[in-house]
Amino acid sequence: MKDVQNFKDCRNIDIQKVGINHLDLPLNIQRKNSSNQVVNAQARVSVSLPRDFKGTHMSRFVEVLSEWQNRNLLGIDIKGCLENIIEVLDAESGELKFKFNYFIEKTAPVTGLKAQMCYKCSFEGRIYDGVYKFILGVEVPVTTLCPCSKEISDNGAHNQRAYVKVRVSYDEDKHIWLEDLIELIEKCSSCPVYPLLKREDEKFVTEKAWDNPKFVEDVIRDVVLALREHPVVNEFEVECNAYESIHNHCAWAYQKEVC
Repeated sequence: MKDVQNFKDCRNIDIQKVGINHLDLPLNIQRKNSSNQVVNAQARVSVSLPRDFKGTHMSRFVEVLSEWQNRNLLGIDIKGCLENIIEVLDAESGELKFKFNYFIEKTAPVTGLKAQMCYKCSFEGRIYDGVYKFILGVEVPVTTLCPCSKEISDNGAHNQRAYVKVRVSYDEDKHIWLEDLIELIEKCSSCPVYPLLKREDEKFVTEKAWDNPKFVEDVIRDVVLALREHPVVNEFEVECNAYESIHNHCAWAYQKEVC
């Protein structure tokens, strides 16, 4: 049968990234406690395409991902999977990203009740010029309480749910657990968010936020300081988006640094 994808293309354009996106598949994610969590991940994978080729082989992406989906994935496994994709597709560079919801059991601060908390996470690998780079991503919901509102009000202060997005990169012989990165971020907020609270817990988190007011600027700076001091991180991006309770807009801050 003819393979049109291997036909020669005459437009003289190298394509930087070509592949597949929004592929849903189950993945085994290794947890900090040595157990595994099966997640429903959405994959985006691409390779470079030389100007001489009309197209890439889309089915080969799925073949390789299907082979790797049952392994206990960490950053180094992303590298192996991506190297396999680049080899099979005879490409010079490539990228692979998995987005997934990750669940951690959280304990209410006073009653000790436990429930599952969901966090949006991602594993991303890139190979360019033979160099591998891994990026770990998390999005963490937190509480922020406005310092200005607290200062000028006789009674109360407005607070809001904020989302802190962090993407970190580190050497392939190092590792950061999702659980540890999430905990680092939560400590930089006015108060963590919990999936289950009784009245005693609600009193605790309300008063904790009151005692620890923070602008988005405060959250960003505290996260930046924590990541600068981290012994493993060598590059990071931080974004904080606070859904204001008294404004028709969000407060937002962003920082990117190479350590």
